[in-house]
Amino acid sequence: MSTTAEAVEDYNNCVASSGGATDALLVCVTSRLSQLEEQVAATSQSTTTQAAYSRDVFLVLSAALVFYMQAGFAMVCAGAVRRKNLQNTMLKNLLDACGSALSFWSVGYAFAFGDGAKNANAFIGTTNFFLMDVDDLAFWVFQYAFSAAAVTIVAGTLAERCKMKAYFLYSVFLSGWVYPIVVHSIWSGEGFLSPSKPGGAFLDVGVIDFAGSGVVHLTGGVTALVATHILGSRRGRFYDEVTGEPLEVPMEIRGHSISLQMIGTMILWFAWYGFNAGSALLFDVEEAHLVAATAAVTTTLAAGTGGIAALGINMLAQGIIHGESYYDIPPAMNGALSGLVAITAGCGVVDPWASVVIGFFAGVFYLFGSWILIQFRLDDAVNAIPVHMFNGIWGMLAVGLFATPRQLEQAYGNGKHPGLLYAIFERQEMDANLLCAQLVGCLFIMAWTVALMFPFFWVLSTQGLFRSLAKDEVIGLDKSFHGGIENTSGMSARQMLFYKSVVDEALRTGELAGEALSPADIDDLRKSAQMHMPPPPPPGSMMGSNHSGVVLPPKSAIKQTAGNNMQGQEQSLGTAAGSSV
Repeated sequence: MSTTAEAVEDYNNCVASSGGATDALLVCVTSRLSQLEEQVAATSQSTTTQAAYSRDVFLVLSAALVFYMQAGFAMVCAGAVRRKNLQNTMLKNLLDACGSALSFWSVGYAFAFGDGAKNANAFIGTTNFFLMDVDDLAFWVFQYAFSAAAVTIVAGTLAERCKMKAYFLYSVFLSGWVYPIVVHSIWSGEGFLSPSKPGGAFLDVGVIDFAGSGVVHLTGGVTALVATHILGSRRGRFYDEVTGEPLEVPMEIRGHSISLQMIGTMILWFAWYGFNAGSALLFDVEEAHLVAATAAVTTTLAAGTGGIAALGINMLAQGIIHGESYYDIPPAMNGALSGLVAITAGCGVVDPWASVVIGFFAGVFYLFGSWILIQFRLDDAVNAIPVHMFNGIWGMLAVGLFATPRQLEQAYGNGKHPGLLYAIFERQEMDANLLCAQLVGCLFIMAWTVALMFPFFWVLSTQGLFRSLAKDEVIGLDKSFHGGIENTSGMSARQMLFYKSVVDEALRTGELAGEALSPADIDDLRKSAQMHMPPPPPPGSMMGSNHSGVVLPPKSAIKQTAGNNMQGQEQSLGTAAGSSV
């Protein structure tokens, strides 16, 4: 736009060119004003185009970060399983991404973000199937990455015993139907729990889930709980495979590589910045950059606090229970991930100090959840349920406690109903609207997920499509389904003893876990036993050795050791915290 001096000069030029004639002067001035308007419009259009370009570029980069979480989950799962199931676990993580891409493209996005205005209950989208009439492709990529993250949460829980076909069907069903309805209800502008619902939000505030503690993590965590309840535990984890009796001390099945689990944990933490800070790009507000910065800071603090809290409390519990303690790595990794999950719902609407409190209790709830799973004999190979379900709930409720009116106004344009603790201590009033809305959101997600996933997994189980055969689990899924080499290296003495007792009983009776064995199956088991079992001790010797050269006591001594020494070790909170996801 011209400066004042330039405007005066333009007017003087018009006066000079008009020769003093009024009509000519008006024509000249009008023409000049039209030129200025065109220049302003062009500048405005250029600014809008530049803003849209920046938003799309950063949204795609954030989507790439969120998708990189698939690598983190894959590393965590790979390290948490035994080597004989490594290929199987890795392929399932890949199928998550593949199945989610097709289902979210075909129907999932339409159900989640399609125009549902014609539905009185605003329950589901009804347009944009197969990306028809979708112009914002950057938004689609970002939301697809979120759907894939929700699906892959379950991969580690079902590791080492789930059939490949069942897992692929589950990933398509969750990302194409179950997850999109949760998304539409909370994140679309028309959802019945959406903060921006036309005609007024639920309880005048709606459900605040900034980046997905509830929508993504609680959905995935509840699905994992239902799945492991129906699928059952890994063989030998809680029950004696020969007698069927519950084990007095559950057998710990640790993964083969703590290094892979640590790499996966750090990848997830890194990618979480795209998950949380990247979500600020979806808010059409002038201060989106400030919201993103807040989200990044709170994400960092919650993760760090969660890891330290879980590590320290686990050590303290060991000292109280056993009189000595040690630095157990899995609780530290899972504590950090728990902090990340818990802060995801409120990362853009809470103060940094509140994120420290949220992260601390996330570590506590993780340890408590791990202990609860053991008490109910629910086998979660990577502890996804304590990390994602328990802390998904905590993260949602924490928003109802700690959200500030300033940051709610900044991100959502509505700061009338802050978190309960803020309302009590700052406003001296009892405003529980947001907390009640968050609780209703949690109940809806859990009810919807259980209502659909329980019958889905039950049908798969009754049709024999869900669980792998006992023989395949004993030998290893890599050997049975992927042409891999069976590998039982890294087994503890107690695991080796269990493996031998199962194989011996199967060879004697011709069946395994109630499943009749074919001659080929028996031959596979016999070869497996010959390859991996320790040779019998020489006559008169009281000791034997395993194939790695490590000296092992006789069978009776191993039983006594398992009964005496491993009991204290495996009942610690660190053991309950097992592996990492």
